[in-house]
Amino acid sequence: MKFDKEKITMLTAYDYTTAKMVDAGGVDSILIGDSAANVMAGFETTLPITLDQMIYHTQCVVRGVERALIVADLPFGTYQSNSEKALESAVRMMKEGGAHAVKIEGGVEIEDSIRKIVNAGIPVMGHLGLTPQSIYKFGTYKVRAKEDAEAEKLLSDAKLLEELGCFALVLEKIPAELAKKVSESISIPTIGIGAGADCDGQVLVYHDMVGMNQGFSPKFLRRYLDLYTEITGAVSQYVKDVKTADFPNQTESY
Repeated sequence: MKFDKEKITMLTAYDYTTAKMVDAGGVDSILIGDSAANVMAGFETTLPITLDQMIYHTQCVVRGVERALIVADLPFGTYQSNSEKALESAVRMMKEGGAHAVKIEGGVEIEDSIRKIVNAGIPVMGHLGLTPQSIYKFGTYKVRAKEDAEAEKLLSDAKLLEELGCFALVLEKIPAELAKKVSESISIPTIGIGAGADCDGQVLVYHDMVGMNQGFSPKFLRRYLDLYTEITGAVSQYVKDVKTADFPNQTESY
């Protein structure tokens, strides 16, 4: 798709019903992100979610998908410490979860883990820029790699990930010009989130894109629906109908 200059589409999903709809909508790839910790479990960061929980979410998504590529995040603590643990985590995600590929965050720091997983025949998607699993190191969710040193390291890491055999790379919340430079410097696709229009594809969190999450409004987010208002309105109407004995009516009864 990158060679043909066809943009790549990706959305998150964490459950069977959502995955079925996202897949039917024609998206190229579905990400079971560790953002499930935020939107499904209500945690402040992605750090608390476990590998067992990510495998469960992946299993649910896999059952709802017929055509899209399924990529699952390996959560914090499952690949950073050593390459043996990284491979074990990735194998579990593939065997038990049913994912087609795994995604992990970082560059040269996790080189051994990436090499070990790729050499085992497991496709790896990289992730650079704002890496949410390192939020306490950054201390903020602001744009990354605005300074020359960090930008140079990101470009170097991107080239390294390609050399190690990663099949694609997520670029999160970095300057658009840097994302363009990275995308043109490597042959593998870049998937942007808050990284401008010159990436080879784009990814958004489903709950944000359809407006279920009202408390998150970054500059890069385009809301295609306002489901929060629609759903709360429907619930309010249901409550009113039950309270006034309007529901169920005669035609809705046996």
